[in-house]
Amino acid sequence: MEKRRTPYSGPMRRTRNNRSSGSSSGRPSYRGGNNGIYNKRRRSGGRSRNSQPNFDIGLFVRKASTIVQEVETFVPENSFNDFAIDSRIKKVLESRNYKSPTPIQDKSIPHILNGEDIVGLANTGTGKTAAFLIPLIDKVAKNKGEQVLILAPTRELALQIESEFLFFAHALNLFSTACVGGAPIFNQIRRLSRPNHFIIGTPGRIIDLIKRGKLDITKTRSVVLDEADRMLDMGFIDDIRIIINKTPKERHTLCFSATMPPEIEKLINDFLISPTVISVKKQDIPSNINQDVVHVKGQNKTDVLANYLKNPDFKKVLVFGRTKHGVESLSQDLNGRGFRTESIHGDKSHPQRQRALKKFKEGFTNTLIATDVAARGLDISGITHVINFDAPKTYDDYVHRIGRTGRGVNIGNALTFLG
Repeated sequence: MEKRRTPYSGPMRRTRNNRSSGSSSGRPSYRGGNNGIYNKRRRSGGRSRNSQPNFDIGLFVRKASTIVQEVETFVPENSFNDFAIDSRIKKVLESRNYKSPTPIQDKSIPHILNGEDIVGLANTGTGKTAAFLIPLIDKVAKNKGEQVLILAPTRELALQIESEFLFFAHALNLFSTACVGGAPIFNQIRRLSRPNHFIIGTPGRIIDLIKRGKLDITKTRSVVLDEADRMLDMGFIDDIRIIINKTPKERHTLCFSATMPPEIEKLINDFLISPTVISVKKQDIPSNINQDVVHVKGQNKTDVLANYLKNPDFKKVLVFGRTKHGVESLSQDLNGRGFRTESIHGDKSHPQRQRALKKFKEGFTNTLIATDVAARGLDISGITHVINFDAPKTYDDYVHRIGRTGRGVNIGNALTFLG
């Protein structure tokens, strides 16, 4: 008998964590000079003529930067050794120095191991990928006939998830295929011709492979929706419904999201069975990200940015622009000035985007210029500064952009150019 699906508006089980990790700290002083940086924050921020944000960033940043919050250290209820998972996975975790679970891992893993559908709400950079990969790898290791489908909004995030999978599963003889747009489809078709335990992909490419008859998910009994709200923003909601409807009704479904718009609530209500809601989301902006605005009215924005990049404290910088053309033009301009920069945007081919990310991650370049394609899901360690060269259009875009810095307990810095 099929389990009755209960409405998301009244979930039967709800788990919340009222503690968060991180620490408050003093903020660096960005002083004036030729780069036009104001040490004092103004009460109202100007608007760039090139982008029209739907919220007043100046007011928001000023308010956020004056809050001093007492933060209680998170104490997990479990250790990784406590979880009933394959000993080979525990050895991998130990080799990677995974000692204590993050809040989302601590709360999610036991429910996933029990086969429960869950809704995981957490800020970016909280370890969501490991929270679903660890128990699902254990599940497949115990039953090699299982297949897991993981949907992600961007090719970069899908490949990052596969990279994490390969690390956790390398000793268990499990196989995966990443099915993403922008990469040669025939290579993916060739890999799909063999048994695969994990299929990780973007909705558009997954549907393409299904239509070609190269991917059969009618027996896939575990589905993960990662960054569900971002997939909604990118227009994938109908594709997600098509894909899930091709899987068995009796399945294990996990949904992870940073926000919960009404369309995602409806998706949860339609496809998850009595989900356990796990929320470890405390505040949109972590307290360890220092925020400020830079008023550049009357100055050349690229000159202002270049002066920042000359500062040795700006060791690894992610710069966000609004348009593909603007991002590419800015990258070329900075390269012409002698800076080591790379760019990623929608007009770049898949190999070009991967090369740019690899160079940035490994330190061959210290500045990456990007559109909002890099604002969600990517886990790039060591980013010291995020700079909104063009102001984001919405508050959520702002939150996700600056969430690329200050990962975990590290201190990050975010600047937004206005004027």
